[in-house]
Amino acid sequence: MHFRHDLPSSSVMARIALSGALAIWLSGCATANAPAPAATPGAAPTPAASPAPATPAASSEVPTREFNQWVAQFRTQARSDGIDEATLHAAFDGVQFLPDVVERDRAQPEFTRAVWDYLDTAVSSTRVSRGMDKRMEVNAELNAAASRYGVPPEVIVAIWGMESNYGANYGSTPTIDALSTLGFEGRRSSWARGQLMAALRILQNGDIARERMIGSWAGAMGQTQFLPSSFLSYAVDADGDGRRDIWNSMADVTASTANFLAREGWRSGQPWGLEVRLPDGFDYARADDGLRQSGAQWAAEGIRSVDGAPLPDLPQASLLLPAGARGPAFMVGPNFRAILRYNNSTSYALGVGLLAQRISGGSGVQAAWPRELQPLSRTDSRALQEALNAKGFDAGTPDGVIGPATRGAIRNYQRSVGIPADAYPTSELLRRLQGT
Repeated sequence: MHFRHDLPSSSVMARIALSGALAIWLSGCATANAPAPAATPGAAPTPAASPAPATPAASSEVPTREFNQWVAQFRTQARSDGIDEATLHAAFDGVQFLPDVVERDRAQPEFTRAVWDYLDTAVSSTRVSRGMDKRMEVNAELNAAASRYGVPPEVIVAIWGMESNYGANYGSTPTIDALSTLGFEGRRSSWARGQLMAALRILQNGDIARERMIGSWAGAMGQTQFLPSSFLSYAVDADGDGRRDIWNSMADVTASTANFLAREGWRSGQPWGLEVRLPDGFDYARADDGLRQSGAQWAAEGIRSVDGAPLPDLPQASLLLPAGARGPAFMVGPNFRAILRYNNSTSYALGVGLLAQRISGGSGVQAAWPRELQPLSRTDSRALQEALNAKGFDAGTPDGVIGPATRGAIRNYQRSVGIPADAYPTSELLRRLQGT
């Protein structure tokens, strides 16, 4: 659930347990249309004394002896943390090391996906049509969840569609095996051990049988892709059968998803956002998440909705330019940020909002995307950071990841040379910085 994505997935996985409720993520969502890595809400209980990280051989090999030793150590630790013998036997007696999980975890895509390409898949006509059908198919469960948590049915359906293509593909990897592999492998072992302990508690609670606890390679589970820690914090037994089943019970799936959003800041009665038009001469540097004000204040600056209707009374709203000054503009509020806590990817959150909008009969994006622009590769992004640093604009350590520091450096450089300060990285900007 809160995960991923430059790939398609979508997930209730949350943010890499860095702090607090990072929300839904990882990189490996089950579907093939996910955005870039996100995180995971709800911190999983982390073992007090973690087994020492292993250093397995190449991922193509199966380090059986070392893996079994790691599992034995983890079993001892889990037992001391209150996991009973029946659960430990069910979880670990047949556990397997999965080389492909290690390979996927270590893979770092060189090329990124343009937001418009991502949305072409995320909000395709087929996905919209299926979403409308699914909205009617599970109408009772959706309405019950909406009534209880204040999250509109179309938003729940949109997350369902993004995360698993409406349940058609939520992964087939055994969660215990995936997390045991990641815990043993070492790169994110502390995070994985915490998620594995959470998975054991789910098994011990009787919510799901070990053989039915399946999902993505990165540990996200069920139809809306919850990480185990998120499941413990947000999953709901809405059908009253004594189990929280986000794999097969649509009442539980819809209620759990809505509960996550509600507890992460969803405000009933407010839109996620809307597409807007910017006035001539607008200072693009004001399109920054750090600048939040009311819809009325934005209207006073000349911001208008694309259809000419008055801007909604949206508090703490910011402007979003996902493709820079040459692309569409959006005004987004607290509910957009709640979606980000499900998966910390702007493309993902925008996909959810636009898919929900289309499922409820609304229009798609009106302004044209700058499809002639090519997204920077990771290597190009690193070169951009190096060039910014060389000119005295602090982009941080060059790592090929365009984060807040890099965007701030881009904006400052753009201001210094008199071009729109939209903080959007392009090949044209890189060439200018390099003097080519």
